[in-house]
Amino acid sequence: MFKELNPLLHSELRLAVMSVLLGVESADFVFLRQQTGATAGNLSVQLDKLARAGYIEIEKSFRGKMPCTVCRITDVGRDAFAEYVEALQTYIKR
Repeated sequence: MFKELNPLLHSELRLAVMSVLLGVESADFVFLRQQTGATAGNLSVQLDKLARAGYIEIEKSFRGKMPCTVCRITDVGRDAFAEYVEALQTYIKR
């Protein structure tokens, strides 16, 4: 039997963001944009969706006069990602 895939993580960009954040302590907006190839507007919208789900934390500050957005994956996000991978494996192993 196939397990249901988490629709929030089944988006290519959100999955990419979560994958990047799994491998680092934190990542700023510019780094995430470079790693994912996303536009600033699209990335911003997807980060907001992940934050509202509790999968990531977003910290906004300033470096001098420049805004700085830093993202970190949460324990809830790690668990959701692990469950997503486990569900995906039910499709691959058939």
